[in-house]
Amino acid sequence: MDVHKDTVAACVLVWEAGGARKEKRIFGTTTQQLLELSDWLHSQEVTHVALESTGVYWKPIWNILEGPFDITLVNAHHFRSVPGRKTDLKEGEWIGDLLQPGRLRKSFVPEKPIRELRDLTRSRAMLAREKVRLSCRIQKVLEDANIKLSSVASDVLGSSGRSMLNAIIKGESDPHVLAEMAQKRLRAKIPQLQMALTGRLTEHHRFLLKQWLEMLEAVESRIAIFDQKIEETGRPFADAVDTWVTIPGIDRVAGWCLAAKIGTNMDPFGSADHLSSWAGVCPGHNESAGKKKSGKTRRGSVWLRRVLCEAAWAASHCKQSYFRAQFHRLAGQKGKEARADCGGA
Repeated sequence: MDVHKDTVAACVLVWEAGGARKEKRIFGTTTQQLLELSDWLHSQEVTHVALESTGVYWKPIWNILEGPFDITLVNAHHFRSVPGRKTDLKEGEWIGDLLQPGRLRKSFVPEKPIRELRDLTRSRAMLAREKVRLSCRIQKVLEDANIKLSSVASDVLGSSGRSMLNAIIKGESDPHVLAEMAQKRLRAKIPQLQMALTGRLTEHHRFLLKQWLEMLEAVESRIAIFDQKIEETGRPFADAVDTWVTIPGIDRVAGWCLAAKIGTNMDPFGSADHLSSWAGVCPGHNESAGKKKSGKTRRGSVWLRRVLCEAAWAASHCKQSYFRAQFHRLAGQKGKEARADCGGA
């Protein structure tokens, strides 16, 4: 099947005594039309289906055909059309020709519960990025008002920082009053805070701070809701997550992301090397005529690569950890910046 947003070009290959008979049809992508596609495939006694992984448009087809058929999801980069055959129906025919001798490589598609967990963890990751962007916006407004709170407090949006920001939004501008809102260890820096909180605040700054802070709190509440839903949805994989969090650098959020991306059954990957290559966190292999060329890492799984990169950096800061010792050994040879890419991590 050649998959598009509004159409699916299907070519059925039926082997008969005289050779292969090909039946071609184009279907729409509404639910009713996809059910008609499923009925047509059943009438043709189809057992195996291969479809191109075009954006997100393959998912509705997969959801309807999953179960009755052996489905192969194919990365478009893994096959090329023969020149002069580029039409939707001919593309579907070419995919069918490659499926017959088993020349197509299946993309990894986990079972439905893991796919649902994957959607939740990806949505949470997008909210986390939005939280970082809003934090940067707040910091930008403070710098514009010459409020140097970040130069004294390690976390501007901690409990002390938020108390000060809320007071600033309500109209407070006295640096002595604001500095007295410091809590715990930050109280030891009250003289520095008084200097840092002396700025040129205007109503314009207060308006911006109020909007960004309210948006930040809304995003944080959504993240908490997603955390609760992830815990509920991922309950069947809790044992695997509990095992992953014992590894330095992996917290519970990273554990859920790993469960959502690769599941708990490693059989589809064959080996640890295969999984590392699929994730894009190992050096590339490009050799010709006895000469090694670029060892650049492949793009791999973007979501899994991001989680592993964050976990690797966290592990490099864990005291009395093998990963920390290994990081500093390599960084001493190649420099810390050289290890900053996900492939190096």
